[in-house]
Amino acid sequence: MNKIHNYSAGPCILPQEVFEQAANSINNFNNTNLSLIEISHRSNDFIEVMEEARSLVKELLNIPDGYTVLFLQGGASLGFLTTAYNMMRSNKTGGYIVTGAWAKKAAKEADFVGQKKILASSEDANFNYIPKNYKVPSDIDYLHLTSNNTIFGTQIKEFPTSNTPLVCDMSSDIFSKKIDVSSFDLIYAGAQKNMGPAGTTLYIVKDEIIGKSSVSIPTMLDLKTHADKDSMFNTPPVFAIYTSMLTLQWLKGNGGLDWIENRNNNKANLIYSEIDRNSLFNGTAEIEDRSNMNATFTLNNEALKEQFDSMILSANISGLKGHRSVGGYRASMYNALPLESVQILVDVMKELEVKFG
Repeated sequence: MNKIHNYSAGPCILPQEVFEQAANSINNFNNTNLSLIEISHRSNDFIEVMEEARSLVKELLNIPDGYTVLFLQGGASLGFLTTAYNMMRSNKTGGYIVTGAWAKKAAKEADFVGQKKILASSEDANFNYIPKNYKVPSDIDYLHLTSNNTIFGTQIKEFPTSNTPLVCDMSSDIFSKKIDVSSFDLIYAGAQKNMGPAGTTLYIVKDEIIGKSSVSIPTMLDLKTHADKDSMFNTPPVFAIYTSMLTLQWLKGNGGLDWIENRNNNKANLIYSEIDRNSLFNGTAEIEDRSNMNATFTLNNEALKEQFDSMILSANISGLKGHRSVGGYRASMYNALPLESVQILVDVMKELEVKFG
């Protein structure tokens, strides 16, 4: 079978060895002659999976004492509301930096619990940059950020510092580089970009904030509910957590965040160098805010689209079509995508220029 170069924005590429191990677990997990998805989540076999997954998160991200790691459900979309419920304090107001479609949706959820303040937005330029030099007022309970914007191809390179509790949706770039977890009060991330299949959501919560909300919280949205039960208040998504554990083992075995950050930088440098060099293409995001995970670009001559799309298909490149909000193309280069796949895409771009430039 010819190798497919998978640029899907999510659910996305995962390491081949993880697919193989996960597949084997469906037939026979831990030599029990039972499937992973039919054993009790209260069994020692699965409790070990949960503990290992949480331990790897703490180790890889160098999480200090005083934080709880949870694997829950609902994706980041439920995380928007969960955040608002758990972070509301006396002001009953959340502050939001709106840098894309998902950040905009996160801000909307705050209105169900209290109110939101949009402190800065890049919607005026179709979210092609990250706002900077904004002021963080004293009358908000938390500041919410979205670290990477999959649709528009921007990424926060430097997080703000303030005395206000900091919350971040890191769904599309968690585990792609080193971060200082101690700067954040709450981090949440859907698994389906760099960590595992869709179905589980990672929460990294500072213990100080748990149970301190000023509003009544439904049981399933209260992080204290899940912290008290070690992510096992209800039946967890066992397959998604197990596959995430395997992916984190793969990441650790290859050198951890130092290794993957260097690899991701190399991939991003390769694609952006070609976008900037090639006379037929144009990057859509501001250069200083370009995402290492999602490179967005367009053709300068739309008459070449059919030809370029045909060449992409012939090169076994999949998932490159841009989101309708931006158009053009989007190269999603999550952790498991090899540098070789980016080189294949760059070669096709060069070939197009030779023929039509």
